[in-house]
Amino acid sequence: MGRVRPRRRLIELSHPIVHGMTTYPGLPGPILSDYLSREDSRARYAAGTTFLIARIDMVANTGTYVDAPFHRFAEGTDIAGLPLERLADLEGVVIAKGPGRGFDADLFEGRDLAGKAVLLKSGWDSRFGTPAYSNGSPYVTRDAALALVAAAPALVGIDSLNIDDTADGARPAHTLLLEAGIPIVEHLRGLDALPDAGFRFHCAPAPFHGVGSFPVRAYAVIAGAETV
Repeated sequence: MGRVRPRRRLIELSHPIVHGMTTYPGLPGPILSDYLSREDSRARYAAGTTFLIARIDMVANTGTYVDAPFHRFAEGTDIAGLPLERLADLEGVVIAKGPGRGFDADLFEGRDLAGKAVLLKSGWDSRFGTPAYSNGSPYVTRDAALALVAAAPALVGIDSLNIDDTADGARPAHTLLLEAGIPIVEHLRGLDALPDAGFRFHCAPAPFHGVGSFPVRAYAVIAGAETV
């Protein structure tokens, strides 16, 4: 008889960051350059030994990133202050959007979402990097944000341009979720590769003080088994 051993699949959920890319219209793309090139490093090390030290100039809202309460509130927790318990090794659930642009409250009411990573799937990530990504993107309605706050997830992520309707300057989803201490992950991708539940989610950023948003390497771990 064969024996069963654990097997894991890792699913990439972040957009790669490349020089000059557009994440959100109007924000500058990242500038990647060499602080110390391999050629210039030759003089510092033994023959045949070279290194590259890159320099990056970018806004914090680049690629797939997490918003901390400080992004919205001056007195809120910044990126460095986010507890790992809200960012890493979280039980994950995927919730797909219904008809229309908005994720509505009925998708969340009465569901057990406490302490989980709630990932909102619209399929909008297929437009990332094109002009179509910026127009008519899916979002979380105000009533849905209230329902999410009541459900007390660890974090909420979305595979869209913004968790809010960008035409609404009040930004109710950002306001309500971040006020409740619930981090937001925007510009996810690949949620169609995940089951509705039964996976772990990770998205920890570098712990920068005084910053409200920062890129993450978001990914999911799906546990399984194989017979050997």
